[in-house]
Amino acid sequence: MAEPTDISDQRLLKGARARASIARHAADVASAEGLTGLSLGRLASDLGISKSGVATLFGSKEKLQLAAVDAAREVFVDHVVRPALTHPRGWPRLRALIDNWLAYIDEPVFPGGCFRTAGMVEFDSRPGPVRDALKADHDDWFALLEQEIRRAQEQGHAADLDPHAVAFHLDALISAANTAARFGDDTAIPTARAIIDRLLDA
Repeated sequence: MAEPTDISDQRLLKGARARASIARHAADVASAEGLTGLSLGRLASDLGISKSGVATLFGSKEKLQLAAVDAAREVFVDHVVRPALTHPRGWPRLRALIDNWLAYIDEPVFPGGCFRTAGMVEFDSRPGPVRDALKADHDDWFALLEQEIRRAQEQGHAADLDPHAVAFHLDALISAANTAARFGDDTAIPTARAIIDRLLDA
């Protein structure tokens, strides 16, 4: 006898919610302890659920790592990108992206600070699907930055600078500020902001 559709849909929804909750916790753990430190058993213990339940939802450690990358990307988009999209394109949106980005690491959303910075350092020399996912996320972010930098240049800001070089500088500065802030340097965020202001006002 076929299972009623509404019951099946409820189970799928419950499974999707459980998967999202576990993936978000995995991103929290990985931000501080690394993606390689994730395990199905560790997350099951943290969340008070069975290891077999976690295994059913993810299947393998690599799939759990990929889910953590996806969850962290969504968090970044929610905190940095989506709020900036309410600003006009070009200079106002670029400044909003930078302000949101600095706020994201100043009062860290993840226990270990910027997930992207931690993940890329950990996997820059580890070929495979997890590295590919981190790189794709990084490339998408760079493309958005460069797009808004070009639009800002059309509006008369930082007109003589190469957009990719500006995006590279921004990424390097904020990544460095994230690391310094994790070591307790209270000057890290203000210093990065001051350097960025000089760069964009050049």
